Amino acid sequence: MTNFSSLKPKKVLFIATRQIGDVLVTTPLISKARELWPEAEFHFLGYRGKLDMLKGNLDITEIIETSDRPRFAEYLSLFNRLFQRYDLAIVTQPSDRAYLYGLVAAFRRVGVLGGHPQGKDGKGNSKTEKQNAWKKFISMHSVTVDYFAQHVIAEKLRLLEVFFKHPSELFEKPISVIPPEGEPLTPQIASHLNQPYAVLHPGPLTAYKRWPLAYWQQLIEWLVKQGLQVVLSASPAKQDLQLNHDILSLLDEQTRKSVIDTAGKLSIPQAGTLLRSAAIYIGVDTSITHLAAACNVPTITLFGATPPTNFGPWPNGFIGEQPYQLRARSQTVGNVTILQGPGECVPCRKAGCDDRADSRSECLDLLEPSQVITAVELVLKKQ
Repeated sequence: MTNFSSLKPKKVLFIATRQIGDVLVTTPLISKARELWPEAEFHFLGYRGKLDMLKGNLDITEIIETSDRPRFAEYLSLFNRLFQRYDLAIVTQPSDRAYLYGLVAAFRRVGVLGGHPQGKDGKGNSKTEKQNAWKKFISMHSVTVDYFAQHVIAEKLRLLEVFFKHPSELFEKPISVIPPEGEPLTPQIASHLNQPYAVLHPGPLTAYKRWPLAYWQQLIEWLVKQGLQVVLSASPAKQDLQLNHDILSLLDEQTRKSVIDTAGKLSIPQAGTLLRSAAIYIGVDTSITHLAAACNVPTITLFGATPPTNFGPWPNGFIGEQPYQLRARSQTVGNVTILQGPGECVPCRKAGCDDRADSRSECLDLLEPSQVITAVELVLKKQ
């Protein structure tokens, strides 16, 4: 591996053209780059509406937004804005479009390469290898995704390893995810928070990461009996609003009085404010779960198909490359507890048992409320 430790870029562009959680997990990379290049100017390119995780990040001078499906005129405008403006582009996703932006923007590039074998062509080469070939060619350094053995935080940080004389230095200090700067809660929500509360986020981006409705009902009833308020969180997406509504409809009237539904009412910075004062957070594999861990809230997360070794919420202050085991019914590192359902197939990294977005996941169906309640009890005893 060629060493470029003498390189001192003046302007650096970070590219993360995916979801809000993918933006949040770039923050340790940005922090480490700032240690390397204290005088450099950092810009960030991502999708419009997905960049709130960077609010108040002091290392970023400029945020550049683009559509996730830009038309030709928007492409042209963006290319004119980016063209050879940067000394280095750091491409944090393996998509063709992200690399194209990096190629237009900078003289040099480092980037993440996809790790999926997707079948072979007539000559026996995997399609992924062919898709990666041009990206490797235009990059001074690349890191290949490993969905089972390499944590996404380590994956991003390794993009900088060619700029260190001793790459092992990357993981010798505590590593933390930086949450966005908070915003005040609306008076309507803040005035109802009158006792210790637990934040629950039941809605993932895809159905196969869901935990059964009746299990959420049992958990909420137990939390209320412990003297906690319950705050339900959700994105403004129609399916998430409906999910929270369905959970609330299962609760009896007395329990319902101790539940606050904030579905669709909070910005990402406001969600951070809510989380910072919570007694505990419980959620599925989704971006708000990563935000909770970044806010140093005791975090319990329910994992099914996703390998925690790749995308488990990072326990802030962890030193090293890998906090988690691939498979364990319960594992706690720092402020994060990951619970997994039973089964030798766990985690499979498929889209549920039917390998499609609307599939169920048997491992989550078999992750019983009693397992979650035991984990909550352990957290609350420490407080």
